[in-house]
Amino acid sequence: MAKLFSVAQIKEWDNYTIQHDPVSSINLMERAAYACTDWIKEYYDSSKAFIIFCGRGNNGGDGLAIARLLLESQYRVLVYVVGEKSGSRDFEKNLDRLNSVSNAIYFLNEEKPFPAIGKEIVIDALFGTGLHKKPEGIFSDLIAHINKNKLFTISIDLPSGLFADASSAGNEIIHADYTLSFQSWKLAFVMPENAKYVGHPVILDINLSPDYYNKESSQFEMTDVRFIREIYKRRKPNSNKGNYGYACLLAGSYGMMGAAVLSARSCLRSGVGKLTCYNPEIGYNIIQTAVPEAMCKTFGIKVLEKTSGYSDFEAIGIGPGIGDSDSHKDLLKDLFENYQQPIVIDADALNVLSKNKFLYDFIPSKSIITPHPKEFERLFGKSDSDFDRVQLALTKSKELDIYIVLKGHHTFIATPEGKGYFNNTGNAGMATAGAGDVLTGIITGLLAQKYSSLEACQLGVFLHGLAGDFAATAISEEALIAGDIIDYMGKCFKEIANISLKH
Repeated sequence: MAKLFSVAQIKEWDNYTIQHDPVSSINLMERAAYACTDWIKEYYDSSKAFIIFCGRGNNGGDGLAIARLLLESQYRVLVYVVGEKSGSRDFEKNLDRLNSVSNAIYFLNEEKPFPAIGKEIVIDALFGTGLHKKPEGIFSDLIAHINKNKLFTISIDLPSGLFADASSAGNEIIHADYTLSFQSWKLAFVMPENAKYVGHPVILDINLSPDYYNKESSQFEMTDVRFIREIYKRRKPNSNKGNYGYACLLAGSYGMMGAAVLSARSCLRSGVGKLTCYNPEIGYNIIQTAVPEAMCKTFGIKVLEKTSGYSDFEAIGIGPGIGDSDSHKDLLKDLFENYQQPIVIDADALNVLSKNKFLYDFIPSKSIITPHPKEFERLFGKSDSDFDRVQLALTKSKELDIYIVLKGHHTFIATPEGKGYFNNTGNAGMATAGAGDVLTGIITGLLAQKYSSLEACQLGVFLHGLAGDFAATAISEEALIAGDIIDYMGKCFKEIANISLKH
């Protein structure tokens, strides 16, 4: 699990490393510059030319050090220092070092025109994580100039103008193609509103103290394969289907039985021992044909009506394709009152909840809801930014004692304990009809296998995204459909179990 530290914690981490390594602040800056330069040299040979724009803080100091290291490796580099105030101590030291190897250092102020840029690559080192107010004056104008000319840009630490752990709405912000950041992900990188600024984030190791990282807690973390392997439960050789749970899915209606099929197939692929589908009568032949491994019981003709008999199930999921029927508020209320274990609630069931908010009080403790942003908005109201939406999810998670899986590129899991987890698998190809139904089936199946609600969310979201990544690699993001995610579930389990895929 990778921790996402706040700006204050990042500063403390730097200071802790300086005190305990020990290493001077200028040499820590040199580590960062070497890491960036090594990455640049790996992808761009010396035929490429660079223009580096440096502010006068430590981010600008990084830029000056990168310029010197590139020049020493025979790259063509122009440096522009922006602003008239004196710089930080380490900025001034690196300016002296750069002056000893280059005459191509220029100073920009309000009176001087911006340089013409041709095919050079821009390196943005104006502002880093220390930025706490919107850029103004020459800085704002320069950022707009770079963006307007659609220049290929590499940002150092953060795209200039972007706040690390708060919304930057209204700021002039660099549109980076790559962002080279240090040691750990920043909260800004996982917010959808910032995707157009961050480009491709690259996290570079600069050997900050592991002791600080290990002892310092963080409100937000990102799941990774090492953590997933820790919670993954291997099958025991001497076992039977009864050892792996009995799940139930309430899904489907006239014209939307595909959602029921997708959620049933993914539930079975998650490893569940048994599955029964509760469908309306029009779906009986469809489920029995498309998912022969699942059992089926019918309630209602074209839409699901009041169901019964929940006691045998170790997990229940509801919502995929059930449609919008007035009778569904009674269906949900009856289910909530008669099944006092965590339930996975998705899709149309969420829309029923949003129209009948009195039902919130009946949701069983530790249940899981899986809204996309629009469904989340209907449930809990509008948010001014993605940062606000994350905080609202945490508030509602605690208030209702449920887990909220807010779907998106870095799907966010809000917990009643106040912790938040971001996922780092998945791709744009998964923005396709039915992908959410697949996730519902996976999480329901894992819940039935005695994973805790949090573990089912973490493992389910990770598997879902990883299967989508394997599918996109094989057939492209554009051609990917929801069923492909299910087809690659087996490869995901092999990856997580660390079993060689070679025969």
